[in-house]
Amino acid sequence: MSAFAAVDLGASSGRVMVGDLSRGLELTEVHRFPNRPVRAGARLHWDILALYQEVLTGLRAAGPVDAIGIDSWAVDYGLLDDEGELVGTPVHYRDDRTERVLEEVLAKVPNLYAETGIQFLPFNTVFQLAADSRLRWADSVLLVPDLLSYWLTGVAGTELTNASTTALLDPRTGRWSTEVAKRVGLDVDMFPPLRRPGDFAGTYEGTPVHAVGSHDTASAVAAVPAGGANFAYISSGTWSLVGLELDEPVLTEAGRAANFTNEVGVDGTIRYLRNVTGLWLLQECLRTWEIEGLTPLLAEASRLPRRSVVDVDDPRFLPPGDMPSRIAAVCAETGQPVPRTPPEFTRCVLDSLADAYRRAIADAVRLSGRRVDVVHIVGGGARNELLCRLTAEACGLPVVAGPVEATALGNVLVQARAAGVFDGGLAEMRELLARTQVLREYQPG
Repeated sequence: MSAFAAVDLGASSGRVMVGDLSRGLELTEVHRFPNRPVRAGARLHWDILALYQEVLTGLRAAGPVDAIGIDSWAVDYGLLDDEGELVGTPVHYRDDRTERVLEEVLAKVPNLYAETGIQFLPFNTVFQLAADSRLRWADSVLLVPDLLSYWLTGVAGTELTNASTTALLDPRTGRWSTEVAKRVGLDVDMFPPLRRPGDFAGTYEGTPVHAVGSHDTASAVAAVPAGGANFAYISSGTWSLVGLELDEPVLTEAGRAANFTNEVGVDGTIRYLRNVTGLWLLQECLRTWEIEGLTPLLAEASRLPRRSVVDVDDPRFLPPGDMPSRIAAVCAETGQPVPRTPPEFTRCVLDSLADAYRRAIADAVRLSGRRVDVVHIVGGGARNELLCRLTAEACGLPVVAGPVEATALGNVLVQARAAGVFDGGLAEMRELLARTQVLREYQPG
């Protein structure tokens, strides 16, 4: 067995990639497609049926493979009736429906963080479910990658790493927190049985489908090519997930106040991290300017001095729209020079991201008691040389950039291990990645 299809769905695009382990570890993209949300009435939805059709197209393009695995973004879900038919399409996490219920849920469960270890974000699954009037018609809830797996195989399950993002799972036990669900007025029995990365999930046209780290960040962190324990990671894309890999969750009040989350990773690890708004700001700027390529902007921005920084997690930056105007307004409010040109905005965004990464890593070290000797940047941000350089300078630590396709690689390696291609844990997977993938190191200063 050597060929494995990784279905990897991101917030703006999806792709199907084939990992070949017959000659080391080679990854080939066989199909890429856009992921465009759809506004229907008052709600912003994911076009899940179009995504499923694209997945099928990609699997046909992949040809014969030995197994299939699916990962996607977290928290969003579809609703099925008692006959397994879709009754509620996934609502986009950027929809505003949870604004009215977040405080209500926290009033009912004031110890929500101590029970689940998940940072409070308005789009957490627990808040979405509390706001979802469609539950009255639903028999089961399937998170996005589990929904697609169910359509492929006819077998329903809930993968653990994604389940841990719902704020309904106890990260210490790896089981649902029935007490939290009861106090919110939810029934966790609506979620199908839990699966762990590597578990058999059924077959699609005779091909095994394996659960992987179905939260894309879980797969990405599994593919961090770290040789030792003292590393921080940044999974850099539309969002930046910044943190450490731990053996046990940190469920302290200080962690809650710092907005750190405890998500389950591959092999029972804990992804102790903070969600930082990532390249979303730059993506929305490019959309506003109607600019396709980023390379010329980065070249010009690299020649500019640091002038202005913003809090990338300011709630004003969350919705889509005219991002440059919002960035300019925040700079003006804070008495900083206001960017005027696309390169100046680009430099502002990247300096702001590097500062946010520095703060998140420093907080993770303080809260966990762990030391960090190196920062690994994986995902699309690993291509951005200016961002990597600024991060090394801000953190005062060496930065190792790559692999860019960490999520798909982690997906493939969990499948390959489940299929018996190799034995061992994360250390063996990471050693293979360090030998086979292109990495680049940036030194501070």
